Amino acid sequence: MTEATLRDTILRIGEDAKASSIAVAAYDFEHHTTWSLHPHRWFHAASTIKVPVLLAVYEAIEQRRFEPYSRLHVRNRFLSVVDGRPFRVPHERDANAGVHAARGRMLTIHELAEHMIVTSSNLATNLLLDLVGIEAARACLARLHLGGIDLVRGVEDEVAWEAGVNNRVTAAGLCDAMRLIEEGKAISPEASKAMLDILHQQRFRSGIPAGLPEDARVAHKTGEISSVAHDAGIVYLDGRDAYVVVILTEWAPEVNGRQETIARVSRAVYEYMTGSTA
Repeated sequence: MTEATLRDTILRIGEDAKASSIAVAAYDFEHHTTWSLHPHRWFHAASTIKVPVLLAVYEAIEQRRFEPYSRLHVRNRFLSVVDGRPFRVPHERDANAGVHAARGRMLTIHELAEHMIVTSSNLATNLLLDLVGIEAARACLARLHLGGIDLVRGVEDEVAWEAGVNNRVTAAGLCDAMRLIEEGKAISPEASKAMLDILHQQRFRSGIPAGLPEDARVAHKTGEISSVAHDAGIVYLDGRDAYVVVILTEWAPEVNGRQETIARVSRAVYEYMTGSTA
């Protein structure tokens, strides 16, 4: 499959699925090549913003601000970045009931990081972001020279949402972040390995992994709200070096088939990377 064929294939997949927009960025460690479609288009980040939060957490660990097994009190009260108004993460809008059940108790930083990525807990995300601090998290991204990622607030900050203050990502930005983690250059080799271990445990596998052979291994993070569905991951195949692929999609709220579309795009990128059509 040529680069032009891949582009046409992905555009056709998006058109068939009635996606409003698709952006893809990929990097192949086997041949040190890149491929992209609309890589600098901004999308609402949804839960893919949890990868930058993970980076900030591990930088703070590297700085010895706390340890992975430091314990944090679990609460559900946060302040809006817009006006300081208190808000909570609704139980019914969180993918992980376990963190909510732990309110009033203590969980370790490591446990919260796992909950944030593996089951996409919004409550865990806000606890960690509060601990690190938004400005410190943004400074971490700047030190890593990661453009295309705009982390400005916690999750479920409705006042900020209504004011148009939202976390945003580009396919290129997330691709660069995942590359740093795979290369061992995200904070430190030890921090990169720890983050990879967490990303490998991802439980939502109907996007990128669903388009791959059964023996493929993927370290990734998904994200979906009413208007977007995303997946950003590192794909490991036997007999070759890994590749990074980020698939960002935007939709009208009533349109279905989002995960199937991401899986089809993932398959097209896999066939392009490997020369396979099986």
